Amino acid sequence: MLIANNNEAERSRLWRIVMTVSSIVIILIAIFFLVRMFTSNPLEGTWKSEDNDLVLEINGKDSLTANIPEVGEAGNVEVELGCSIDKEEKTIAIRADAEELTRAAEASGGTYTEENLQNALTNLTTTFSYSVDQQQLTLTEREYGEQMIFEKQ
Repeated sequence: MLIANNNEAERSRLWRIVMTVSSIVIILIAIFFLVRMFTSNPLEGTWKSEDNDLVLEINGKDSLTANIPEVGEAGNVEVELGCSIDKEEKTIAIRADAEELTRAAEASGGTYTEENLQNALTNLTTTFSYSVDQQQLTLTEREYGEQMIFEKQ
């Protein structure tokens, strides 16, 4: 209808509206990806150790689940741990909650104790420097420099 009427003013007004709406959509998409890139947790996901069967499932910025292989005679055990991630310093501090260890030990029905869990978590409950390269996470203990390498699942 606009073409048949050959109304240049109307076409110009519609063209400005289309360009404005498309520019706003492009800017919103760019803002979404920038916010997601800089505010998301780089460690979020499931990581499996190369050396043993330790699996870390990092959920957000303050908790992770560790699937610890062979605690006593029980086989694999899942324990909820607390963590804090500092993206500027590239550090992650992992800590065990005594209540969570007690709950996990009670849920086992006596198969393993709270002490067994604490012993299994000694290498994990500390502060690490982290580095993510492709699908590989390297945790380096800050005090002694020991490394644990994980592959993303």
